[in-house]
Amino acid sequence: MGWFWADSSPVVVHTSSGHPPVATNQAPPSGCPMHKKSLDALNPNETRAAESNSASSCPVPHASRGAEEQPKSILSQLNPLNYMFPDLSQKPAPNQAIALPTSREESTIPKGSGDGTWEYPSPQQMYNALLRKGYTDTDVTAVESMVSVHNFLNEGAWAEIVGWEQRFARGLYKGWQICRRGEAHTPEELERHWDGTESPPTLVRFQGRPKDLTPKATMLQVLGWIYPAKFGTELPFDRHDWYVSRDVNGQRREIRYVIDYYSGEPEPTGEPVFYLDVRPAATPLGSAERIIRWGSDVWWKAIGGDKREQDPQPFFRHTSSKPWG
Repeated sequence: MGWFWADSSPVVVHTSSGHPPVATNQAPPSGCPMHKKSLDALNPNETRAAESNSASSCPVPHASRGAEEQPKSILSQLNPLNYMFPDLSQKPAPNQAIALPTSREESTIPKGSGDGTWEYPSPQQMYNALLRKGYTDTDVTAVESMVSVHNFLNEGAWAEIVGWEQRFARGLYKGWQICRRGEAHTPEELERHWDGTESPPTLVRFQGRPKDLTPKATMLQVLGWIYPAKFGTELPFDRHDWYVSRDVNGQRREIRYVIDYYSGEPEPTGEPVFYLDVRPAATPLGSAERIIRWGSDVWWKAIGGDKREQDPQPFFRHTSSKPWG
């Protein structure tokens, strides 16, 4: 089963949340076939209405024959779990000058079905998919680097999602207990509150939506227009929605995560840098989780939480003399 690619060609891209920069000497092709605008709104199973009967009727059912002969649309051929072709060929494309590897790398991301982990496409499959989508100008020499960067970013995105799940999979109150001392103390709080009953999350499906700006990305663009020196940034070059299965009191619940991909300044060596903004979608539950995590970190720093722990002092001091005595 395949994965997803960016729709635009980032010359420079960055991994956020502290992930190290990704090195590659090849720039990805200018387009990518895997990210099309919200396929959920389309119904690939829709069939044509039956043809009207003519005066000279024929014993052959024309409506059925027309439906059988009608070529399938591209959308109807895509896997609904990842919006990719389920039968990406491993054979070299016609006039392919350079042989590409056909080996596929296993990810660390468990499938929602419980059937192992997701598998990344081989360079040959990626190249064939690009050609199948019409990107005939794809540089075959860039495909291996493209796969390497793609796999690295997905692993980084999943690591961020696992971090969110470790905090909030057992509820908002438990999440607040873990987050209340700020991000710097999260590892020790996770260890303190770990009880051995946590069920690891799994990835059910995912979708690329590079043309749809998230509310946060839109807000950042507005702030950048008002105050470019502080908030000015380019638009994210890609967006993914990942649907994660979370265990809630023995029942599986689907949580949607949103990932914005931003480009940063390249390293002095020329290596591209990617930033990933990974967070729960702005649903009521997701918004509460984001407020707790962000707000707790800001509050802890604002009150000097670390210093207060080292040198406890009351919030209010009575230094004036007593009016009696």
